[in-house]
Order: sequence, then structure tokens, then C-alpha cells
Amino acid sequence: MHWKVKDVKARDDYTLALTFANGERKVFDMKPYLDKGIFRELRDMRMFKTARVSFSSVAWDNEADLDPKALYELGLPLKD
Repeated sequence: MHWKVKDVKARDDYTLALTFANGERKVFDMKPYLDKGIFRELRDMRMFKTARVSFSSVAWDNEADLDPKALYELGLPLKD
């Protein structure tokens, strides 16, 4: 499955820099989600920066997580 997350970096602009199993790199903008449910806690940059790979997706210390397929399909190509 090409949409498995292999690496994640939480960036200062509330985006995630993602590397997927197929080598593709994408950026996912979290800002539209920061007013919804458990994701509100991620407005705290310290919490946002706890992003890590968990079971081929992204999770945070507050137990929020995202679907890896959605990250892949909604992410935009990452330009260095």
C-alpha cells in the first residue's frame, strides 16, 4: 500500500511533511482541522510537534490520529 506513512515532520505553519512507503513526499495542511474535536488541542504548537508515525499513519500525544489514505490523497506534492 503506497499510502503508508514512513516519516512525518510537524512544521511551524501547522503542516505535516510526509514521506510515504512508495517514496513520495507530500505536505498536508492541518489548519482546516484545528477547530474540530480532538484536533483543537493541536493548536498548541507543543502538542502539534508531538506528531509521530504510528501504525503507518500519524498520531499525536493527545491520541488524535489521521487516516493514512486521506493524508496521501489530500496531501500536495512537497517541494523542497
